[in-house]
Amino acid sequence: MNAPEHLNGASWYAVLTRSRQERVAALMLEYMMIANFLPLLSQERRWSDRKQMVSLPLFPGYVFVRIARSSELQLRVLKIPGVVGFVRNQAGPLPVPDKEIEDVRAVLSHGIGCSPHPFLKAGDRVRVVRGALLGLEGTLIRSGSQSKLVISVEMIQRSVAVSVNESDVEPAYHQPARGPQSLSSYMPVPGHG
Repeated sequence: MNAPEHLNGASWYAVLTRSRQERVAALMLEYMMIANFLPLLSQERRWSDRKQMVSLPLFPGYVFVRIARSSELQLRVLKIPGVVGFVRNQAGPLPVPDKEIEDVRAVLSHGIGCSPHPFLKAGDRVRVVRGALLGLEGTLIRSGSQSKLVISVEMIQRSVAVSVNESDVEPAYHQPARGPQSLSSYMPVPGHG
């Protein structure tokens, strides 16, 4: 349900939501025909009398929108119930690179077990060279004898980790897409850091 006007020259933007309002915001964005992405993760929850699979936001407090950078479209997003604001700096909302959104979608669409992971600032940058995640790039970490690929959305300083065989990855040598701007120039996000 994407309106073509939103996709001409569109970029992804991270939108901060009120606590536990990610789904409400995503549903309203969908209703307003604004392209959005709310990554959800299925987890088993246990209560005293039962177990149930529930879908929880992978990045609590955030939903992504794909819009052209225009004040009119930004205002439409800001008027959605549950939306607090855009992740931004002094110049305005900061676009999230398409590759980061595509990587998160790829991990979720393959149904491979993944989990939220703390954002990492250091580590080996790697590219998956075979298997279902072929072509994805991220940071390689080790947890005991298991290796994981951490895929990060730098704009919101959140990451997702997925198990990989070290033999399926190789070092990724490329220049970072982000310019000289550092994360310290991003506006702080209350309660998310």
